[in-house]
Amino acid sequence: MIHVRPAARADARAIAELLQEVVDAGGTTALTGQVSRNDILDWMQASPRAAWHIAEDEGGALLGFQWIDPMVDEPETCAEIATFARVGRTGLGIGSRLFEATREAAKRLGYTWIRANIRADNAGGLAYYQSRGFEDYGRIEGYRMADGTVVDKVLKRYDL
Repeated sequence: MIHVRPAARADARAIAELLQEVVDAGGTTALTGQVSRNDILDWMQASPRAAWHIAEDEGGALLGFQWIDPMVDEPETCAEIATFARVGRTGLGIGSRLFEATREAAKRLGYTWIRANIRADNAGGLAYYQSRGFEDYGRIEGYRMADGTVVDKVLKRYDL
């Protein structure tokens, strides 16, 4: 059973640890380096129009998380989304359950669409957003990550 709820400050350490596992595994996120509890707290508090949700198992162990916050170029109408599941725990419905909560939060917060910005070599991420109804609308060629790695990115949108 997967339980989804809004994330709280007390979840920041577990979120940082899960995200660090994903960053260390490589290949699916443009994030690099170390992610701390304080980084997560800063991101969670960056905007009053952000919404963070976590998915837990029956014992309260963190399975994944998702957040939206205002897109820099269109902060009034568009939310940028990020989704992470524990390494080795994808394909279990975690992302589906998280997106149900996120979609409703985006509507409540007044967004009209959600943008996903996905590494072009992240087949799992591309499939996930496609299966939620996101449609391709653009591409960023030659994006340079903080560690110097260059990747292309696919831009997908979901109209609320």
